[in-house]
Amino acid sequence: MIGDETVTKVGPQRLADQAEPAAQRRLLATTPPLAPTMDRREHEGLPFAIFVALVVLAGLSHLTGAPPFITAGVLATSLAGLALFLRNRRSEHDAVSILDDTAARSRAEIETMADRMWEMQESEERFRGLIDALGDLVVHRDRDGRIVYANRVFADLVGQDQVDLAGMTLKELGVDIGIVPDAAFSGRDCLSSTDVVIRTPNGPRWFSWIELSMRDKDSAEVSHRAIARDITARKQAESSLINARERAEYASQAKSRFLATVSHEIRTPMNGIMGMAKLLADTRLTPEQRTYVGAVSTSASALLALIEDLLDYSKIEAGRFAPEPQPMSPREIADNVVELLAARAFAKDIGLACHVAADVPQIITADPGRVRQVLLNLIGNAVKFTETGGVLVNVTRQSTSGGDHLVFSITDTGPGLSEADMDRIFEDFEQADGTSTRKHGGAGLGLAISKRLAAAMSGTISVSSAPGEGSQFVFQLPAREPIETTGDRAGVLVDRRAVIVSENATEAEAIARTIRAHGGDAEIVANAAQALPFARFCNVLLIDARLEDNECRTLKRLRRTGFMTCEAVTLIAPSDRGALVEFRAGGYATFLARPVRGETLLRVLLAGNAAVGGLLPGPSQLVTAPAGSASSLSVLIAEDNDINAMLARATLQKAGHHVDIVNNGRAAVDAVATESPARRYDVVLMDLHMPLMDGMDAIAAIRRHEEASGIAPVPIMVLSADSQERTRHAVLAHGASGFVTKPLDPQALVHAVESQAAA
Repeated sequence: MIGDETVTKVGPQRLADQAEPAAQRRLLATTPPLAPTMDRREHEGLPFAIFVALVVLAGLSHLTGAPPFITAGVLATSLAGLALFLRNRRSEHDAVSILDDTAARSRAEIETMADRMWEMQESEERFRGLIDALGDLVVHRDRDGRIVYANRVFADLVGQDQVDLAGMTLKELGVDIGIVPDAAFSGRDCLSSTDVVIRTPNGPRWFSWIELSMRDKDSAEVSHRAIARDITARKQAESSLINARERAEYASQAKSRFLATVSHEIRTPMNGIMGMAKLLADTRLTPEQRTYVGAVSTSASALLALIEDLLDYSKIEAGRFAPEPQPMSPREIADNVVELLAARAFAKDIGLACHVAADVPQIITADPGRVRQVLLNLIGNAVKFTETGGVLVNVTRQSTSGGDHLVFSITDTGPGLSEADMDRIFEDFEQADGTSTRKHGGAGLGLAISKRLAAAMSGTISVSSAPGEGSQFVFQLPAREPIETTGDRAGVLVDRRAVIVSENATEAEAIARTIRAHGGDAEIVANAAQALPFARFCNVLLIDARLEDNECRTLKRLRRTGFMTCEAVTLIAPSDRGALVEFRAGGYATFLARPVRGETLLRVLLAGNAAVGGLLPGPSQLVTAPAGSASSLSVLIAEDNDINAMLARATLQKAGHHVDIVNNGRAAVDAVATESPARRYDVVLMDLHMPLMDGMDAIAAIRRHEEASGIAPVPIMVLSADSQERTRHAVLAHGASGFVTKPLDPQALVHAVESQAAA
């Protein structure tokens, strides 16, 4: 292990020794002799000389006549000495052989150990060299955080000698890395990692520091072994990306602020254009002049829709869109949107109808403004691209594993879409027909914005279509916190058997679905002749007013052919209201306004002549109250734009109300504070952006004056071109009583003022 102190140190002559051959290294390991010895050849010649001398002595004794036993004794002694010498010689030779073998084995073992030590040292040196070549830092610290070992790369980085690092702490070297407490890895290892900056002579460097803290099982010693890799380049890239993103976000926010400001400023003069065009249309005009005024209104409406799309797109792009969930009625929203777009459909002579299933909750929690916006876009597109037939909106409830969902399906009989078109129409600035010869205009933002709004509300939008077969857009929305309808109404129409006489199959189908969903029976026919087979079982006739004339001949024909006892209900468009007296005289008792609301249809069929559609008015009921009657209201308008002020004044004066105008918030406060108890304003219309004092401050000042004086608060309605729900909630929380969005619709303005005064 790197950093272990038990590793054999290498001497300064290591590199030179490596160059020597292995045999030379083995000579260094040979054991020297213990003591000096004489020459072996001299030692071996002495016994042989003694033996020869004894033999010669035995021969001389025999020649000189010595007794034979002396000669034999001398000779035997010499022979015995020779045998003893030979035996000793052999023993000595054996001992020398054993010593030689032992020494050889010892030398081999020593040489093997030395070779292994050299190999270990060389392997560790190669490993350390490899780590250093990679440029990673290697640091081994003890329990107290003192360095046991650090590699050369670390030493060079902090500008210290590698040997001097032993015993130092990282804090002393300017490296902010602490020690993992022992309790963090009790009984096991602990791996930790962090990014740390190290100050170097060449500037700060970032490192990814990974450290293994471990405890030795035998000695219970704790060590911290770390390896760190240089990530300075990655950190610099991340910093560059963050800076680029911040610059992009700032640019996006600046763009959004610009679009919001420009959109607000455009909406203000648009209010004057659209309002004045509607006022002008109510005057005596020639047919040619009326055509021109209609063109002005249509162009202004198209421009306003484009401005709304751009404003919404800029808010979504800047990430400033957040849903504002609150209780809402899906039935009410669907019916309202269909009624709002009915005029466009009727102008193209196509049908537009809505059917809401009986099990749809009465109330759910969602963002009503955004749900309305999505439906306006989807239904508006269907009406826009449909030339014949009609558009049917169907609202149902769907139960899934993830909870209940509301499903708004919009089916049209338009030209349909190809597979390629269905894949791209939800992209920004895309249209089904993107050629320069396209029939329908637009910026191509409506569906893209709708899809993003649906996703923000945890919903989805999908489409199914085929060329020449129309299209079906499906908007799904979670049915959160549903409040169910009161009572079981599934069989309330069980005794009702209706015949619907209409050439508009789309609207007739929606009415029939509603009747069948509540237990009744309904048949659809295109004319009086087709209705004859159902006369026997019918008890209510629903006849489209477009099939009637001033004498109501269609109803009279049906009465003569078997429908004598049936209740007759006429289906009228807004343009047919002038013929209500003739319809009453012709035999109709009640009417339903197209597009028919499901709730209104139920009330008519259940209550008969007492329904809301109700008893058709007689001539005496068509007289309107003259201007300046007892119901006249006193209204204060605080508006700095002269055209908008003139529009609001003309609209309210035409409805018979008295109007005063001021052009700043301070003047509005003074007008309310100084008015006499005998002549108080019934309603105050307050613009938000005005000189001297804006609308918010003016409302607060008026409320303080009322509280200090102990008088009842006057209704204050805010006029603003800012249609955001957040702005609406802010002004209401600030003390306002209502909110009217510019461009002003004259009828909506009159209705809002009169409603506030009556509240």
